[in-house]
Amino acid sequence: MITSETFSELSPIVQRAMTLEDLESVFAIECLAHSHPWSIGNLRDCITSGYHCQVLEQDGDIVAFGVISAAIGESHLLNLVVSPNHQRQGLGQRLLNQLLKAAVTLDAEVMFLEVRASNQGAITLYLENGFSEIGRRKDYYPAKQGREEAIVMVMDLTFLDD
Repeated sequence: MITSETFSELSPIVQRAMTLEDLESVFAIECLAHSHPWSIGNLRDCITSGYHCQVLEQDGDIVAFGVISAAIGESHLLNLVVSPNHQRQGLGQRLLNQLLKAAVTLDAEVMFLEVRASNQGAITLYLENGFSEIGRRKDYYPAKQGREEAIVMVMDLTFLDD
């Protein structure tokens, strides 16, 4: 059995573009991580629409994925998911770093995101990386009991443009 202690001893993490062939694996992670996951059609649309979609892979298995859109100087972090079995190992940080660099490459000067108000791990990651809360969207996310508020965050990317 692979534990979190032995996970880091496996082969290195490969970072690459998400492909249509990855959809089944990515969708499985999405379903494990969220009570109200994106559909496989949503994920497919992100790839076919030209959004910047990345996966992290280890030993041939996808362990995390992220999606950003970028246009006219702005980017939006649409989704960043680490498989629950691989969380708390720095993979979210690694993927976020890559997505921020990609946004700069796509000429974005800012990145926006929404995050569930209950997702303290993600909120902490974003705050530690320079995101700031700029507002809230009431009843934004579906939840097990009704709807949940989203925290809207933004990050200035111009300092990353070195």
